[in-house]
Amino acid sequence: MTELHGHGKARHRRKKTALLAGVALALTAAGAMAYGTAFGVFGEDAQPKAAAAAGQSTSGASAYPGPGRVTGDVVVHDPTMLRAPNGRYLLHSTHGYLEFRTSTDRVAFSRNGNAFSSPPRWWSRYSPENDPWAPDLSYHGGRYLMYYSVSRFRSNSSAIGLATSTTGMPGSWKDQGIVHSSTSSSDYNAIDPDLFVDDDGKWWLVFGSHWSGIKMIRLDPKTGKQHAKDTTRHSLASRTTGARAVEGPTVVKRNGYYYLFASYDTCCSGTASTYKIKVGRATSPTGPYHDRNGVAMNKNGGTVVMASQGSVIGPGGQDIMRDGGKDLLVYHYYDGRDRGTSKLGLNLLKWSGGWPTAY
Repeated sequence: MTELHGHGKARHRRKKTALLAGVALALTAAGAMAYGTAFGVFGEDAQPKAAAAAGQSTSGASAYPGPGRVTGDVVVHDPTMLRAPNGRYLLHSTHGYLEFRTSTDRVAFSRNGNAFSSPPRWWSRYSPENDPWAPDLSYHGGRYLMYYSVSRFRSNSSAIGLATSTTGMPGSWKDQGIVHSSTSSSDYNAIDPDLFVDDDGKWWLVFGSHWSGIKMIRLDPKTGKQHAKDTTRHSLASRTTGARAVEGPTVVKRNGYYYLFASYDTCCSGTASTYKIKVGRATSPTGPYHDRNGVAMNKNGGTVVMASQGSVIGPGGQDIMRDGGKDLLVYHYYDGRDRGTSKLGLNLLKWSGGWPTAY
């Protein structure tokens, strides 16, 4: 989840709670107008218009909405986004030493380089191509943190790294090394990290892909690394039968419950992708998590929040961003009208009866 901590903000508690009330008050009038315009592309009435403007299919009823309107450089995979103290949106994604994009209105995005200008030496041990994946961007105590993964397809010899920056700008990131890793003999895969900061000040890192599913470890806020006095690895979600595809976790807290969002099924296959986003909730960050029907997420449970509809195929790789008092679902999908190109998707979330719905 993207979050902003410090400057009066409570991050979302994971990847994306980008704004503090104090920051919102500091925005310029022009920024506030742009922000209002950005929110104007969402909503149940506006959604079909936004989808049509983006060239996406709106024919037929669907349980899931099309993404809100975005323009510019929006070819991304595994996006993570927050709103900086100056009001600008910062977005990082997989590949290119962690691709970096910015927006002033959450609609028009431009590419502005990469987080790293060169790969840290340790990357090559896990990825011969030095290709980092699935970053998680947040802001705490006056500095930006980015957790990310280094691995290769079909391998669980993987590592999660941490980088920090005082500005969040390309070339400013300082790599802090490995936070957690897995080997070919592990029953889990240390990729797809997401930071969650609880109300009591405890830091947690949720991660995982395939194998035995989604895990969580406690972090030391002073270092951003695993807590020396608590090395327990908690299991939050798994596929006990059939496909083991569950990955890309995000945890947020709302109204006394902890919500685990994760991506299920086939990723990275263009128009053949079957990715979808599911959610479960718990009364503790370490679980147990159950879906709306009471099925445990450690036993194939999960309530679908977003799935394929029309030309919007395989949504997943999600992050949750808190922006202006609303929750924003940030994800990628494969565009059926553009040869399955991976693109940025944004939808607001509303909460009813204790469960989220995208709109």
